[in-house]
Amino acid sequence: MADPSTPRRPPNGPAARHGRPPHLRPAYLGLVFLGGMAGTLARFGLAEALPTPAGLPLGILLINLAGAFALGLLLEALARRGPDEGRRRALRLFLGTGFLGGFTTYSALAVDSALLLGDGRAAEGVAYLAGSVLTGLAATAAGIMVGGRIRRPPPDAPGAAP
Repeated sequence: MADPSTPRRPPNGPAARHGRPPHLRPAYLGLVFLGGMAGTLARFGLAEALPTPAGLPLGILLINLAGAFALGLLLEALARRGPDEGRRRALRLFLGTGFLGGFTTYSALAVDSALLLGDGRAAEGVAYLAGSVLTGLAATAAGIMVGGRIRRPPPDAPGAAP
């Protein structure tokens, strides 16, 4: 038990400075909501426009691969530019959690795989599911590699973050 006569130091860190942890701040929740809405609409539009040859959901596969690559690229590029705060956190939440979270779709991957399996196309369903996960990992790794090539601007460069 703490001695009541000992003065308590105020907590420090981002939550103490802003009063709430980041995941409970309305502005950050709004960024995720708006990004998620835009990403979901973009996915829907692309999925409708992309063909499904022989009933294979290749559009969803391409969407998920593009999203995995973009997420790897975004997170690596942001991490190389500094700590997850301020504009970097806002970008991560809006683009990463929001837009790319809404753009990519695990649920459609699962449903499409189940539909292929239910239609008696077991080999295609398993190949689609396993191929999506494995190529998604490769796409994420490629995005991280590309993001790793982005160099942080020198502190005195125009527009460089402090």
